Amino acid sequence: MSVVFEAIIKVDEKLDWLIELKDNVVQRSHNCLDMDEFLQKIEEFGADYGGHIDEVKWSKDDNVSPQAMDEIRLLMAKHQQEIEDAKEKEG
Repeated sequence: MSVVFEAIIKVDEKLDWLIELKDNVVQRSHNCLDMDEFLQKIEEFGADYGGHIDEVKWSKDDNVSPQAMDEIRLLMAKHQQEIEDAKEKEG
């Protein structure tokens, strides 16, 4: 079975960004209000599949500002760097 999650960047009524994480295999979703919550939820959802996620399909609503996208990209890059740093320490 292929496990594909969807991550949809949206803007709430206060014009703050959020990421809707969807697991379409079991029809569940969660609105993540920050990157830490998103990372926690994707790990939690992925645990149901032994931690094996084939893909995360990203999309965004039309009303998401370029500034919000830049902020999310920076947060994801920071997280990726933390993963790489941890791998270097291990090996």
